[in-house]
Amino acid sequence: MGKDAIRVVGLGAYLPEHVMTNEEWSNYVDTSDEWITTRTGIKRRRIAAPDETTTDMAVAAASAALEDAGVSGQEIDEVIVATDTPEVFLPDTSSFVQHRLGIREVPAYEIGSSGCAGFIQALDIARARVHFGGGRILVVGVELLSRFMNWKDRNTCVLFGDAAAAAVVASAGEGGEILSAVAGTDGSQTGILTLEVGGTRKPFTLQAAQQGSHQNVVMNGREIFREAVRRMSEASLKVISDAKLTKNEIALVVPHQANLRIIEAVAKRLELPLEKFYINIQEYGNTGSASVPLALWEARGLGRISAGDIVLLTAFGAGFHWAAMLLKF
Repeated sequence: MGKDAIRVVGLGAYLPEHVMTNEEWSNYVDTSDEWITTRTGIKRRRIAAPDETTTDMAVAAASAALEDAGVSGQEIDEVIVATDTPEVFLPDTSSFVQHRLGIREVPAYEIGSSGCAGFIQALDIARARVHFGGGRILVVGVELLSRFMNWKDRNTCVLFGDAAAAAVVASAGEGGEILSAVAGTDGSQTGILTLEVGGTRKPFTLQAAQQGSHQNVVMNGREIFREAVRRMSEASLKVISDAKLTKNEIALVVPHQANLRIIEAVAKRLELPLEKFYINIQEYGNTGSASVPLALWEARGLGRISAGDIVLLTAFGAGFHWAAMLLKF
């Protein structure tokens, strides 16, 4: 690792206790375990308790990451939270996280509604901030998606789960060195994955609530699949090239866990064996901004990452955003 390397020096995660199986969804919509598994690869997901909020989950994951890094909240110099499911509409969730963790009056802000690529984008921002300003930055990816989805729409509700995961980024400490990162946006594709009601274009109204349109996530599955595979693959090749490495040097790929078919298609496009991909979508479903850090945390805990390993992170999300990052452990 380089002397001036910037690293992910701590990882942590939080998962709600309640495990919801595919079979349980048949109580709400016309579906089955076979239907869900065949189309998505998902078998189970976690659902937050009624009294749990986005901040509760974020703080739990962040506390675990701080402990893993061996630092206290008082030693954090900045907080970045990536989420599409905020604690409240105003102010942003990072304010609540900063206060609950007892962090000093440091900058705290949110990357909101950037979809599932948000955590990698936040990690890249943290890298730049450490590079120019030093210190330690806490990055959290958290989603409580079960509160925002339409539980009667079988095409979307079965896809998501609740979770939080966090990382501490610093130049001092041991961990995965950030070698390269890339992110991009194609705003012409905003319509393929969107929840319109609640903004200034379509304000939240009583009629919207009565119709349930405030929970109608629009997903153009065919276009999302095409864009996700292309963008994740291209971003992956770019960060590998930027780091002056080759695909064969990648020990593990940690992709956004949105759909098993997307992951399989990315593996085929990159010409890498599926065995090199860490996959946990069967256990947690799509956890949005928490997806990549949760999988990274779990992979490390299960011994899938060893010293010297090159790990590729890649994700996509509404926007249409995408991002990739290369780490050396």
